[in-house]
Amino acid sequence: MAAERKDFDDFLEKFKRHRELMLDELHKVVVGQDAVIEQILAAIFTGGHCLLVGVPGLAKTLLVSTIARILDVEFKRIQFTPDLMPSDITGTNVLEENEAGRREFRFMQGPVFTNILLADEINRTPPKTQAALLQAMQEREVSAGQVTYKLPDPFFVIATQNPIEQEGTYPLPEAQLDRFMFNVKVDYPNLEEEERILSATTRGEKPEVRKVLSAKSIQFLQKQINQIEIAPFIITYVARLVRATRPKDTSAPKFVRELIDWGAGPRAGQYLIHGARAMAAMDGRPTISFDDVRRVAIPVLRHRISPNFQAQAEGFDTDGIVRRLMEEVPEPTIPKYQS
Repeated sequence: MAAERKDFDDFLEKFKRHRELMLDELHKVVVGQDAVIEQILAAIFTGGHCLLVGVPGLAKTLLVSTIARILDVEFKRIQFTPDLMPSDITGTNVLEENEAGRREFRFMQGPVFTNILLADEINRTPPKTQAALLQAMQEREVSAGQVTYKLPDPFFVIATQNPIEQEGTYPLPEAQLDRFMFNVKVDYPNLEEEERILSATTRGEKPEVRKVLSAKSIQFLQKQINQIEIAPFIITYVARLVRATRPKDTSAPKFVRELIDWGAGPRAGQYLIHGARAMAAMDGRPTISFDDVRRVAIPVLRHRISPNFQAQAEGFDTDGIVRRLMEEVPEPTIPKYQS
């Protein structure tokens, strides 16, 4: 038992160093955005998907493509447009003539058959095409006709969305939003970061980054992170937090019953635990703390609760509601173990 614990501690130390190496490589290209990078890495290390929301020009696409460059994995990008069809994403059957002269159907794989898929401006395509990703995101497979094809492992969807432009866009269906582990807000850089961006990007130089992790290494890390311990009181806290978002639940605070139409489902609790595990592992710790859960609460919950008109009229957004929830939902008492 002691040997196993030592091996796991060694793994956590190596994992922490790998994470630091990845950050060093990323910051050769991307200035700032530390919280965004942390959340994307947490999703990758736990097999989740991310939705990046931010105005144009904040390096969303650059960030994702750079992550793909430092990981030794396959990367593909789809620019979503109103005329994009589901088969343009998943692939289609084509009729071909084989060597014997017979005609037969052959499945031509679409860009979804990759390790990291960047779905750029995902809300620019109609719901029918957006739904083509649902099975891929949840089941890691694609069905074409009567045949189901497995996607490569690991597989992540990182989608981007412009929050300003609404004309000619299609809001993501709630079922698809729920498949994203994190809704990550990409904000403007501060003054110092903006000066560094201007200095670095106007020289005409393109920084070189080196590969840090392979696909097999990512799979191994994902399995090891699942060994991060989850104490019963952490599960209780996660359950309390998620249930408190539901206005019809008896545990919901008064402001939730007044400001929210519907709250988060059980998948939110699962992602809170997965995200907290990743945060603990990236810090080199073998157990989850309450702070780890709070670090991922906003990106996990902001797209899973629906404020009503009263909330909007009073100036409340989902981030503010989640922050207030974390203030009001009490932490469970940690049991004292006697020696």
